[in-house]
Amino acid sequence: MMRIALFLGTNLAILALISITFRILGIEGLLMQNGVDLDINALLVYSAVIGFSGSLISLFISKWMAKRSMGVQLIQTPGNEVERWLVATVESQAQRAGIGMPEVGIFNHASPNAFATGWNKNDALVAVSTGLMQQMNRDEVEAVLAHEVSHVANGDMVTLSLIQGVVNTFVVFLSRIIGHTVDRVVFKTERGYGPAFYIVSIIAEFVLGILAMTIVMWFSRWREFRADKGGADLAGRGKMIAALRRLQQAHEPEPMPEEMAAFAISAGKVQKLFASHPPLEDRIAALESA
Repeated sequence: MMRIALFLGTNLAILALISITFRILGIEGLLMQNGVDLDINALLVYSAVIGFSGSLISLFISKWMAKRSMGVQLIQTPGNEVERWLVATVESQAQRAGIGMPEVGIFNHASPNAFATGWNKNDALVAVSTGLMQQMNRDEVEAVLAHEVSHVANGDMVTLSLIQGVVNTFVVFLSRIIGHTVDRVVFKTERGYGPAFYIVSIIAEFVLGILAMTIVMWFSRWREFRADKGGADLAGRGKMIAALRRLQQAHEPEPMPEEMAAFAISAGKVQKLFASHPPLEDRIAALESA
């Protein structure tokens, strides 16, 4: 979840910065074909530049951002037996998965967590939390590491970036179409852009961005099942199931007060659409039935 949050947060920030910069520089004015009609070809190129810039920049700086934001301490020279085991385990799994040796690191966090990131599967980062090392036994940690190595081997960060770029492109494209239509039809602007174009475009971009996020999150959930399978192949299905059960115990939510239950969406369909990870019980069931 941490790598998804970092990636999406960076992507949205870059997307917003580029959009604002283009507006300030007046580049959106080039989308007018004759001062009246919208140049669809120019709009599509414009949308793709904005859409893919955010996702690709996020991808290329993902490893650097993860190190900085999570305070990852890289294990360059193992200083104890635990660090030697971590590096040796990741090295063995990487060789079996057919990828280059990732950087291995530890970050200070009380909850059991881990992530893998990087734009190149042969130059990735795999990091585990101190909480993970304290709360799981070695078989379970091995399975978590195998899960993250599988993410790297599957090229999940690259695929996620491409999907995010396509989604961003259509969000920008459709929001300008909507803004243009409202500006012309409702506010009767005959030439150039009126204030309605910019206001409606911003609102439409926000709304469409929320809806489009369900597509990105669907892929994120699907790739977790695939990484679980890869983790089971590398570490063993029993170890992978045991690790997921341990995570399930650590993240077991507290029951809500009865008076609040009617208003909760924590287990509802809406929240599931925007969840980056499938429920742990579903992931365990998928492995058990494999």
